[in-house]
Amino acid sequence: MFFAGLIMSEWLSQPVTDFRGRPLAEPGTPAGYAALIERYGLRLPLPARLAAIAERHHPRSTAEWQMMTPRHMPDATLIGHLTFAFRYEGIDLSILAQLFRAEEPAAFARIVRDAPTGSFARRIWFLYEWMTGDRLDVPDAGKVRLVPVVDTRLQLALADGVASPRHRVANNLPGTPRYCPMVRRTDAILAYEAQAFDERARAVVGRIRADLVARAAAFLLLNDSKSSFAIEGEKPSGTRAARWGQAIAEAGSRPLSLAEFDRLQRIVIGDQRFVRLGLREEGGFVGVHHRETGLPVPDHVSARESDLRDLVEGLVAYSARAVAGGMDPVAAAAVLAFGFVYIHPYVDGNGRLHRWLFHHVLASARFNPPGMVFPISAVILRRIDAYKGTLTSYSGPLLPFIEWEPTPEGNVRVLNDTADFYRFFDATAHVEFLYACVQQTIEEDLPREARFLEAFDSFNEAVQQIVDMPTAQVELLLKFLEQNEGRLSQPARSREFEALTPAEVEQVEAVYADAFGPEKVNPHKP
Repeated sequence: MFFAGLIMSEWLSQPVTDFRGRPLAEPGTPAGYAALIERYGLRLPLPARLAAIAERHHPRSTAEWQMMTPRHMPDATLIGHLTFAFRYEGIDLSILAQLFRAEEPAAFARIVRDAPTGSFARRIWFLYEWMTGDRLDVPDAGKVRLVPVVDTRLQLALADGVASPRHRVANNLPGTPRYCPMVRRTDAILAYEAQAFDERARAVVGRIRADLVARAAAFLLLNDSKSSFAIEGEKPSGTRAARWGQAIAEAGSRPLSLAEFDRLQRIVIGDQRFVRLGLREEGGFVGVHHRETGLPVPDHVSARESDLRDLVEGLVAYSARAVAGGMDPVAAAAVLAFGFVYIHPYVDGNGRLHRWLFHHVLASARFNPPGMVFPISAVILRRIDAYKGTLTSYSGPLLPFIEWEPTPEGNVRVLNDTADFYRFFDATAHVEFLYACVQQTIEEDLPREARFLEAFDSFNEAVQQIVDMPTAQVELLLKFLEQNEGRLSQPARSREFEALTPAEVEQVEAVYADAFGPEKVNPHKP
């Protein structure tokens, strides 16, 4: 059965300088996935990187184009370009999902019959039946060497795959047909993986006194909770922030489920009188309304309400499979969390639940030190432009492929089938972003908080030698000194600390300088 609206064309055979609005690094003939997209008229956001065959033997590649030499030119056939794609570009499930609907099953059965023991043919065969649920009219592979579905030199995958006897492949895909974004193994990700951040975090915590660890963990937890609200432009009450902080602290202690997501939404919303809880029963978008017409102006259109349950259940299955299968925890956390926010299953609370998922996966995989939460939301708040850029790296290119109409209520109604856009996307940029956040928490936030607590203890002890003062008053004194570059302001001297003599004030200021260094800045600011 051909894909609805399919426009077939000939295989690309001549060099071009532009492909669907994306300039090539130099003249070349699009190959692999680019050739399949053009040949079958597939409608989807272009992959972050495409491949083409250059006219010379020393081509120049870029972040958007992998330029190959003329000797890499594939046969102008379905199997020729699929083999090229699998060999050099990895597995793109978003393209394969449309391709498997665009071409007749007989074409894929013929690929298997022509090379029943071929590793590429068996991987294509497995993915066809895995994604479509349909069985090709070919016999089982028989006795032949097992090959992994995902080439781990190109993409991240499970540490161990489950054998499929029919195809003689090891299924090391991190997800299921209901949800399985893929991640390319870039130089940046390789460099992050080599740093073993989980071991480094334990080493950092191991150098901190046990009593300081507990206090640092409490501060970082509350800071992350408040920062997650701040990203949404909210200033929660202390009780609400603490309640959400407790939910973050418990991340990873319960398995994910739709009921668990619903429970968390109730916690994060707090006042439920003006927000409908549970999965959306209407469309959703992120954006504004035109101030004159009142029509929606979306920056992102959420998944259709009829697809939400299946997509969320796909997220749940991905979480269990990826963690149990040894998927890189940071990658799994990014894939799960960013996929959730793209789906946007709830009317409200999606952003905070999305960031909670970072903690859930890292805690489930025992990536962070026991009892310690990486303050990822606090880092995101400091890197808000990079965060928004990461979100729009996929939602922006996706927008033109979603057909929608406004509703009388000022919402959107999605008109085309969009579920695969949320199931299968390239999450490489999202993983790189989260890794950068994790690195910052380990190299900056954890040590800075430990230094602050050590300095505070020193400051508190020295102040007590000057004047007997409750710890709460010492904290207030420190706050005033932080705000005034290490000097106690005249208003503070005449009100809160009027009991201090000028000599005592001078001593306190000297103690502050000794404890917190010559910079005299707020230790909780980067």
